[in-house]
Amino acid sequence: MKRKFWKRIFLGFAAFLILLFILVAHLIFHLARAYWNDRNEILPIPNGMANDASRLDETNVAKIWKIPDDETAAEKQFADLLEYARANHLKISIAGARHSMGGHTIYPGGIVIDMLPFSRMELDATNLILHVQAGARWSDVLEFLNKRGLSVEVMQSNDDFSVGGSISVNCHGWQFNHAPIACTVQSFRLMLANGKIVNCSRTDNSELFSLALGGYGLFGIILDVDLHVVPNEKYKIERLIIPTSDYTKVFAQKTADTNDVAMVYGRLNITPNNFLKDGTLNIFHRTTATNFLVSSLGEAKYFELKRIVFRGSADSDYGKDLRWQAETMFDSYLSGNFFQRNEILFDPATMFQDHSQKTTDILVEYFVSPKEFEPFLEELRKIVPANHGDLLNVTVRDVNKDTDTFLRYADKNMLSLVMLFSQTRDAAGEAQMSKMTQEMVAAVLRHEGKYYLPYRLHATPEQFFEAYPQAKKFFELKRKYDPSELFQNEFYLKYGK
Repeated sequence: MKRKFWKRIFLGFAAFLILLFILVAHLIFHLARAYWNDRNEILPIPNGMANDASRLDETNVAKIWKIPDDETAAEKQFADLLEYARANHLKISIAGARHSMGGHTIYPGGIVIDMLPFSRMELDATNLILHVQAGARWSDVLEFLNKRGLSVEVMQSNDDFSVGGSISVNCHGWQFNHAPIACTVQSFRLMLANGKIVNCSRTDNSELFSLALGGYGLFGIILDVDLHVVPNEKYKIERLIIPTSDYTKVFAQKTADTNDVAMVYGRLNITPNNFLKDGTLNIFHRTTATNFLVSSLGEAKYFELKRIVFRGSADSDYGKDLRWQAETMFDSYLSGNFFQRNEILFDPATMFQDHSQKTTDILVEYFVSPKEFEPFLEELRKIVPANHGDLLNVTVRDVNKDTDTFLRYADKNMLSLVMLFSQTRDAAGEAQMSKMTQEMVAAVLRHEGKYYLPYRLHATPEQFFEAYPQAKKFFELKRKYDPSELFQNEFYLKYGK
């Protein structure tokens, strides 16, 4: 009897070890395969061609013109370039970091202005105003401000975009209780199609101010911007796991009647067994630290491990489960609990970028009021699986009503759902993504919401004008300020012409 007892103990322990070995071996094999498949296969854009972050829009252009960084020389050459384009019947598109995905920086056979060299900045420390040229990347802005104990008031979650690009799409961030970035713009200088430079603010050329912010480069060349900046701060994160049905209620409870909430974002569960039914709510609370050491900015902790876990979730249910477990169980160990504001913002999109030739990452984004959040999710739970969408990530952010821009998406206080998909870089992948996107756009319109415009141009013209009924007037005003339609791009070709 005693021998049988110990035999059962031994067999049970052996079975446990075998199971443990299988689980560990599966984990190691999965991570090793993800690491091996993460070779950078992205090819340079051929001469005479332009593309954007989608890697699906390679287009012949007449010229890519890189501006000099000297302000006086650049502005003179801008005016000469506009005159040359008019004389030769060429169109002009404006590019920064090219992180839009729908040809917003491209016109077939046109001239692309590369704004990136135009990147100087200076600080008005008394009034907390940053004067920055449009080609500067946010990573450079953050390093400049960090040395002075300051930070950006509103920006998107990645720092490798350009300032001019961000205000041209009127980006929003995860800074709590804020409207999109336009609310932080004091003024900017704009070169019109006739070469004239005008100052635009809420009091000077106010119509142009509202049109060019979120105007996708259709009204002129944004030369430089005056932005409000804020002190750098130290935060402590609070992490919650909640059902999506409770998300808006818990979000409201946790952020009401407090001034210590600085930044907030949610992340939804994309695993097949619990698809979009629960998520995390991450709240950054201000600490009492005021004279903390301003550290240098650098690569995120455990960058390589986080990248491999993320890339391993593409086209893998096991990978999606692994990532969810890692983020919900080990994030405090991997990332810590205390952060400086600039540390959080200093994060490039390339950190998780797809490097393969076969597939690419595509963003879509939808805005709904809090009361429509769960009903909209209910539709997404059907649409995405039915279209075999490979959803990699859903981030939830709050966006306050926008009172500054003409082509506004936040026409009331909204919640945004930023969705990242992996798709194949072929006709079948594009057709699948187009069909699914149109179904998601139709769903968000049923819930009185909006979709964001900087991404693939899959929405039909009918859907576009239903989401943005003011767009007809927007395009009429574009032709008022640019009667020869000198500034064009593929977005304008599809919806504005």
